[in-house]
Amino acid sequence: MKNDSVKKGIFFALLSALLYALSVPFSKVLLEFVPSTMMAGLLYIGAGLGMGVVAIFRKGTGNFSSEEKFTKSDLPYVFGMIILDIAAPISLMFGLDITSAANASLLNNFEYAATALIAFFIFREKISPRLWFGICLTCFSCVLLSVEDFSAFRFSAGSALVLLSAVLWGIENNCTGALSKKDPLIIVVLKGIFCGGTSFVLALFLGEKPENLLSIAAVLVLGLFSYGLSIFVFVYSQRFLGAARTSVYSALTPFFGTALSLIIFREKPEAKYFIALAFMVISSWLSSSDKPLFKKTKD
Repeated sequence: MKNDSVKKGIFFALLSALLYALSVPFSKVLLEFVPSTMMAGLLYIGAGLGMGVVAIFRKGTGNFSSEEKFTKSDLPYVFGMIILDIAAPISLMFGLDITSAANASLLNNFEYAATALIAFFIFREKISPRLWFGICLTCFSCVLLSVEDFSAFRFSAGSALVLLSAVLWGIENNCTGALSKKDPLIIVVLKGIFCGGTSFVLALFLGEKPENLLSIAAVLVLGLFSYGLSIFVFVYSQRFLGAARTSVYSALTPFFGTALSLIIFREKPEAKYFIALAFMVISSWLSSSDKPLFKKTKD
């Protein structure tokens, strides 16, 4: 892989992390006005609408001929991506509704460990000992944050839902990675139409209603940036780095999100939060500084 391509991939991965970090704290604010399932749908609809406009503009300029077309062999990954992108944000919104934004932001780091583990077990990507250690630290931090009562070893329901969303997105990242050579704009538009549309219809079926039109507009704008543009540049990063390696650099998302959460909500986390944060920082450093990172194993 050429050096320029690697740098470009890292830039896109970090930009994706920064954009996605906006979702947790601002979704927490907007959940006061928009119910969980409807919120999940509107975020993807905002992403799809925004990227759809970009796609129309790009088509007018003719700057899309180099993108690969979707084929029948891509259908399993497309269906998997859509189903997982319906379930994951709904799980996150319900979890976010009953746990702190800072806690949820940090727990989201498990998505990158899940992505790497799935890439190893299913897609046969080799993980170095250094990276295995980083993954173990991430898992330990997630347990620390999720256990509500260590004497009874009872997990917090909110944390469990956030972790479930992370696992679902870890699987989805690998599905999207298999499509990374395809047009990123079309991938985002597909997510917006099918994931957003399905979640929105489900929300209406459940009787959910937003408080006002302004809150809907706010969620759509948040979806455009935190889901639409974030997914768009994430797919481009996967094109240069691969699914697992992109997720390693994207592991900065929880730290951006945590910082925003602490500023916006002025939360005062428990001592275990800072212990978990320290382990997460070490895990991210180990992961991002591991030079070989991921190599394909021999069949």
